[in-house]
Amino acid sequence: MAGAPARPETAMPPTAAPHTEAVQRALAQVSDRGHAADLLYLEAWEINPVPGAAAARRVAQLRRANPALADAIRRELGRRRA
Repeated sequence: MAGAPARPETAMPPTAAPHTEAVQRALAQVSDRGHAADLLYLEAWEINPVPGAAAARRVAQLRRANPALADAIRRELGRRRA
């Protein structure tokens, strides 16, 4: 339904630009808006996980579909936090 608010357990703040170089590189190869939104969602989750089963399922699916990217995001964020 157009204009309906996102379910709270899967809602993430909109991201104007990626925060990691890994996602920047991945987005350069993506032409589909939905795929780009998924990659930004995965990155946002790795930065600040959202509680809820639906959000966790979505991230698990994204990690399975993009294992190398998920690992690269976590490694990059880990280096920043260290």
